[in-house]
Amino acid sequence: MPFDVTLDAEIRGELTVYPVKSVVELGVDAFVTDRFGGVSVGPYNSLNLGDHVNDRASDVNENRRRVAKAANVDRAHLVIVRQVHGATVLEASNAMAESESDGLVTERDDLALAMLVADCVPILLVDAASSRFALVHAGWRGLAEGVIKQSLDLFIDTSTVHAFLGPSISAESYQVGPEVARHFMDIDGALLADGDDRSRLDLRHVASHQLINAGVPDEFIVHSRQVTDGGEVFFSDRAQRPCGRFALVARRAS
Repeated sequence: MPFDVTLDAEIRGELTVYPVKSVVELGVDAFVTDRFGGVSVGPYNSLNLGDHVNDRASDVNENRRRVAKAANVDRAHLVIVRQVHGATVLEASNAMAESESDGLVTERDDLALAMLVADCVPILLVDAASSRFALVHAGWRGLAEGVIKQSLDLFIDTSTVHAFLGPSISAESYQVGPEVARHFMDIDGALLADGDDRSRLDLRHVASHQLINAGVPDEFIVHSRQVTDGGEVFFSDRAQRPCGRFALVARRAS
């Protein structure tokens, strides 16, 4: 069974981040940001990393600079793409700021990758047998379209891949209608009836199911106990609109 961990906070520069300890021995430095330590104001207070939510561009750029510093790379080497709730996965070396993708993969140690979320599941995939790692943005649409399989297809052997699932919305706070639920009815434990035609959807359960079905050993899957519910520590689109975006960030340790 996948196991849960509580992420401990650490100070890096101006930011409080939450290192992913399960991948340290695999040679990856990864962390989750929260909503603090940035310069954005209003509903984006304060470390908003999304440039698509009507925040001031100069504030977003400064926030991203601070994240790059925490990852120990130049701002130009922090790779962030436009996420569109699809299943496209790009080699990070080929990605540009305007690229549309919900997965990034690389073997380079001079790039830090970042996936932005505000309730969807941020996933880190690390190959224990090579230098390859990937980040995945997995909302219900991406899960339904196969973004996890598309990402894992870029690894030689999924049995050597370790996965970390970061803070996302809990099933208790994620009510969906039948148009969403129908995509996951064949996964035991993914849905809980919630009156009339509504259901509660467990995104991380779905993601773990898909990882295991693709060959990732269940003992290599780690879930963060932290969730986005309420939006007080991590941005939550369900809790507040408009809102900012936080990130799962990863870099191959040199």
